[in-house]
Amino acid sequence: MGKKSIILKSSISGLLLAIIILLLFTGVAPIENYENNPKLNSNCPPGFKKNADNHCVALNLYMQYDSPNDKGVGGLQTGLPEIRDGFSPQVIDLGRYLFFDPVLSGNGTMSCATCHDPTKGFSDGLATSIGNHNQKLKRAAPSLWNVAYLKKFYWDGRATSLEEQMQGPLFSKDEMNNTPENLLKTLNNITAYKQLFVEAFPEKNKKSSIELNQVYTAIAAFESSLISLNSKYDRYAHGYHEALNQQEIEGMNVFRSFVARCAECHTPPLFTNQQFAVIGTPEPDGLPLDPGAEMPFKDKTLRGAFKVPSLRNIEKTAPYMHSGNFKTLRETVQFYTDGRGHAIPENENLIIHWHIWNPDLSDAELDRLVDFLKTLTDETFTPKIPEKLPSGQKPTL
Repeated sequence: MGKKSIILKSSISGLLLAIIILLLFTGVAPIENYENNPKLNSNCPPGFKKNADNHCVALNLYMQYDSPNDKGVGGLQTGLPEIRDGFSPQVIDLGRYLFFDPVLSGNGTMSCATCHDPTKGFSDGLATSIGNHNQKLKRAAPSLWNVAYLKKFYWDGRATSLEEQMQGPLFSKDEMNNTPENLLKTLNNITAYKQLFVEAFPEKNKKSSIELNQVYTAIAAFESSLISLNSKYDRYAHGYHEALNQQEIEGMNVFRSFVARCAECHTPPLFTNQQFAVIGTPEPDGLPLDPGAEMPFKDKTLRGAFKVPSLRNIEKTAPYMHSGNFKTLRETVQFYTDGRGHAIPENENLIIHWHIWNPDLSDAELDRLVDFLKTLTDETFTPKIPEKLPSGQKPTL
């Protein structure tokens, strides 16, 4: 090697070192190698079909039925309410990374998946969730399966979109304890995320910063992709009657009967009518009555009212009710047959929903009812938990 070549290489090395030092002191990150960073999926999740505009559109057998379940009790072949779809596969996949990433919390220890764990029916298996600094929260974490069909969010229905709902836990001091300013600062300081946001939102200038509405849209897109419509019950409903055994069919008949009246609020095929109901469930010992929907709607008739939850994957989300007061499905169905208003505190005068009465179901009927509820389990389209996050953190559950 000649002397001139050695001097040239030495000069280039010195120049690169000087540039790197300059960039570090001016706060601009040096160029990185992105070969091993996560890439966004260009394919739609299962249950969706990509159209010519790169939008993921829902595709399922219930779309062949033209009677939506918000128009009546709901038979076996009843259509679903309108779904929220049309996100690009890249936006959905970006939301998947954000959903599992603890950098979204103030101290970097909690993610959305901490309270909505896919291995626990997108709930957390706790009576009431645990928030910031291990603080016990007031209500249970609801499942996220099929939220794309829902119109109101939270147990008390105070949010009308997924974007509005997610800002509660993100910026609550009791939960993820972040601020909008800190969230943006954190994400904009992660070069891999900036690259992925450009890929997911290509209409934005490549030099622009990540925006809050993009964060909300991506997480909402991922949550809207969580579809569960291929359970044993669904196969039965679509005409394969061998999908359910005799005990499960007996349980379905109890569920749909005008004695038990379960289907009047938990309307198939979504298994919720998306309304509010005062059913008079007891609070855990020592806790005062949770006023529920009375507070956001400022309506005393809704005191103790909560949104009727979907029963999809209910087998996976114990314990049950807004306060997690019932440990098993058997305890839960027993509550309904014990009589109208039997658990209301003496000092409360709640307006119990008229569907709640005294069905006087037998032990055998209650057992069959539980058998049927377990046929609503379907986790076929459970998304993959990322092995690597753009932040470099490990996914938090």
